[in-house]
Amino acid sequence: MAASRHPLDNPAWESLTGTHARLGRVQGEAGRYYEEVAPFAAVPDGASSSCWADLAALFDPAAQVVLVDPPGGTPGDWTLAWQVEGFQLTGENLAAEPDADAVTLGPADVPAMLDLIARTQPGPFRPRTIELGRYLGLRAGGELVAMAGERMRPPGWTEISAVCTDERFRGRGFAARLVRAVSHGIRARGELPFLHASAQNTNAIRLYESLGFEIRRPCVFTGWQLPA
Repeated sequence: MAASRHPLDNPAWESLTGTHARLGRVQGEAGRYYEEVAPFAAVPDGASSSCWADLAALFDPAAQVVLVDPPGGTPGDWTLAWQVEGFQLTGENLAAEPDADAVTLGPADVPAMLDLIARTQPGPFRPRTIELGRYLGLRAGGELVAMAGERMRPPGWTEISAVCTDERFRGRGFAARLVRAVSHGIRARGELPFLHASAQNTNAIRLYESLGFEIRRPCVFTGWQLPA
């Protein structure tokens, strides 16, 4: 299997063949997270044309395959369902710090997390996404109103994801506090934080840059429909 030039050049593959191997499947030159964990699939850098057959074998017919920066040459009978342009940002210079009010979220919190995700739409989140890493939340009157956590984990790095705040509580700095707190936990185990943001989400990008994140490279998320 070909190695990435840098762990962040192909973070889904590096995660699926490393720290997150137990949370997905790898077959030949293709890998995917389990459906209830995350939607992402991946192929290694320099994969041969057979990678697409390997990848299709991991999914049911007519399923949708989500790839980050897919290589060229996808099969002609696959249909591009959607495409989102974005940026990958790294937080080597981020000022990370714990937050005394942030609580660690566990399996019992998943219904509340899914409800918050549904209302705020920060990105994909499944019933077992919480198994990808540590998730922190802020509560108001016992209600979960903001959260952030960890997603892909290529060697030496951890992605921050699911950053969201209930509309009623925006403008209070909750997202910034949680990003710093999640980053503090990442740094504590000797890793560095990174994240992805849609190019259209300029407010989020400004927030991340104000915290010390820097744009590393552009990236593209794509959804491919497999033939029935």
